[in-house]
Amino acid sequence: MWSSIDSLPEVVNAVRGRVPVFIDSGVRRGTDIFKALALGADAVGIGRPYVWGLGAFGEDGVGKVIDLLLAELRIAMRQTRTTSTDQITSRFVMEGKNPIMMRDNRFGFGL
Repeated sequence: MWSSIDSLPEVVNAVRGRVPVFIDSGVRRGTDIFKALALGADAVGIGRPYVWGLGAFGEDGVGKVIDLLLAELRIAMRQTRTTSTDQITSRFVMEGKNPIMMRDNRFGFGL
């Protein structure tokens, strides 16, 4: 089964810059934002985390969620020595055929 992030490169190639590409699915961390930008997204939505922050702490919770996501994105950018989002490219992302962390716990790992 493919996720939105798996389909993103194909969508970016299909539109060839004619329209902006926006992804709003599966974003939970700043590293998810980094990956989406690296795979060609022009913008990234943060639907669920926004709602979780709003439900838990109101407007302050939304602000905290945004602060955390931006801090995590900055950490990923520092680790890759990128100083602007323009420098984030697909060379920072590799396909993971055999994930270490998975829901199925047959191998002793899991969520």
